[in-house]
Amino acid sequence: NGGLGRLAACFIDSLAAHRLPGHGCTIRYQYGLFEQKIVGGNQVELPDNWLRDGFAWEYRKPDKSVDVKFYGNAYMREVDGKLELVHEDPTIVMAVPYDLPIVGYHDATVNTLRMWNAEVNRDFSDYGTLTQEQIHQRRQYRDFVESITRYLYPDDSTFEGRRMRLIQEYFFVSAGVQSIVRHYKKTGMNIYDFGRKIGIHINDTHPALCVAELMRVLVDEEQLTWEDAWAITRDTIAYTNHTIMPEALETWNVDMFRPLLPRIYMIIDEINRRHLEEVRRRYPGNEEKVRALSIIEDGVVHMARLSVVGGHSVNGVAKIHTEILKSTTLHDFYEYTPRKFNNKTNGITHRRWLMGANPELTALIDESLGSRAWHRFPEQMDGLHPFVEDAHFRKRLMEIKRLRREGLARYIEGHNGVRLDPDSMFDIQVKRIHSYKRQLMNILHIMYRYQRARQDKNYLTQPVTYFFGGKAAPGYYIAKETIRLINAVADRINKDRSVNDMMKVIFIENFGVSIGELVYPAADVSEQISTASKEASGTGNMKFMMNGAITLGTLDGANVEIREAVGDEHCVIFGLRAEEVMAYYETGTYSAWDEYNTNEKVRTVLNQLIDGTYGDFRSLYDYLLQANDEFFILKDFNAYDAARSEVMKRFHDKKGWARTAAMNVAYSGRFSSDRTIDEYARDIWDIKPLIIS
Repeated sequence: NGGLGRLAACFIDSLAAHRLPGHGCTIRYQYGLFEQKIVGGNQVELPDNWLRDGFAWEYRKPDKSVDVKFYGNAYMREVDGKLELVHEDPTIVMAVPYDLPIVGYHDATVNTLRMWNAEVNRDFSDYGTLTQEQIHQRRQYRDFVESITRYLYPDDSTFEGRRMRLIQEYFFVSAGVQSIVRHYKKTGMNIYDFGRKIGIHINDTHPALCVAELMRVLVDEEQLTWEDAWAITRDTIAYTNHTIMPEALETWNVDMFRPLLPRIYMIIDEINRRHLEEVRRRYPGNEEKVRALSIIEDGVVHMARLSVVGGHSVNGVAKIHTEILKSTTLHDFYEYTPRKFNNKTNGITHRRWLMGANPELTALIDESLGSRAWHRFPEQMDGLHPFVEDAHFRKRLMEIKRLRREGLARYIEGHNGVRLDPDSMFDIQVKRIHSYKRQLMNILHIMYRYQRARQDKNYLTQPVTYFFGGKAAPGYYIAKETIRLINAVADRINKDRSVNDMMKVIFIENFGVSIGELVYPAADVSEQISTASKEASGTGNMKFMMNGAITLGTLDGANVEIREAVGDEHCVIFGLRAEEVMAYYETGTYSAWDEYNTNEKVRTVLNQLIDGTYGDFRSLYDYLLQANDEFFILKDFNAYDAARSEVMKRFHDKKGWARTAAMNVAYSGRFSSDRTIDEYARDIWDIKPLIIS
């Protein structure tokens, strides 16, 4: 779900489209994150039952089921001079696979997305003649098992929620690894060749336990020596880091981890012991370095560190992100094993986000290139470069853009009850609501523009419609308050007849993929305004670009590479650079109060949060000032204002704007996930296309 899940969906599409043998492994959740409703301006979360209507394409394979063990008591004992594992009284959960075919584009390649469902162990399915106590225990067991695959992303603000996340992560990791090894053995290939034949890719830290689970299978079940198993594991595992945000770099308290996964903890502890022996040989007497490189530190297990130590490759997902990993987040590990680190800039499947979402633009590209080869090989979109200067192409592109704005306007009128001007500039920010993504800066600036428009009727020179969309985590108070503010401002502006012919604000309820297919083709301006250094890559920026929107953004994530592709003439960049942000964090010299006291624009809009203009938003006022504006919203406010003015200036130049839109489309092929997957296949997985007749 969200960016990580959408990226994975793009990747498995590209794997199949390029005839690469690659499969996905996940959980078959009953409920998604939530269905978002806006009630009285507030986000309300309703259950989102993904399985309510069934799913025709999945295929249950109970004969491929595996057992996953939790709890119990695990220890080693000596038998005939050898150590053997004893795991007493585990709670056994049956993992049943549901397979979903992933079909290559106009091709015979069919890969698989394997979704694991938690079910009661075979031995517990019959109550028989049991005592009341035994029946109660089995009901508790059934409740535990069924809870594992019930909810996507349990609330991690509670102990129970965090424990359930760990249970989910080990459940699908163990099921997946066991399934992979079992399938490999059926081919008759030598287990010692496993690392040369199989690659297991850890997509962020959620599957990091693959390292320990593969070791468990190889040592406990296949009876390999530790040394042989470790060599195979490191040859097999690769890791992609998707974020530097601390809350996403998963850690687990040993006190919770060890009772839940006793054997896995034993293995991680031994991995760490041997790893630190090597570290001490490399850095004799440097205990500070030992702590920095330790997988288990101060009673906490670090999943990112386990992923780095247990694999042969570590990659970031944009050039700037990878450099930050190397210089800051994983700096000690980069110093220790620099050859592991590499970059693979993210991408999106153009077959969904251009061809599926924008058939009119697809037809124009087909006609212009005189070929559909770009459907499979998006780098051929480079052939559009000459058409950037073609007046007929630009005219057609602008006609398509207006057509798509009309389509989005119809959707908004039907769902929000607000009539939009399809000739207005559609300025759009759609993504998860989070402080570092700075939707708050966006709406504060709209408040500033609204006040200026009320004071000066000539201030607004071009009608603009501002769109927001995205969900806030149920327990993320500031994000939910930001949604409430957006809707309060929207309600005020959209009802104000003195300005609502020149500006409107829309919050798109329950934003997701299907609505995204309406939104991205309609956008004129792509808001990519995260605090520099915080967004690993972003993929919404690529979806907008591919459909001809101009990027208004900071030098963060893939924005940097979009700018490199199209040039400053065809994007608008503003704000602090990553190194400036990190310098402020390091020195602690930034003061939000200084910005408030010295910047009249900032002071004016912040006062509106507490003077009743839009209601009571003291929470956001205090967040920005008392908590010292963690993501530099106030510091970047003036630069953002200037950048938006520059965008408006360019929009008035219709010929230049059409050229910019064409330029963004023409240079977007390199941001297809096909290119990303080809790089993974070549540099990390060492796999080649297989042509199936």
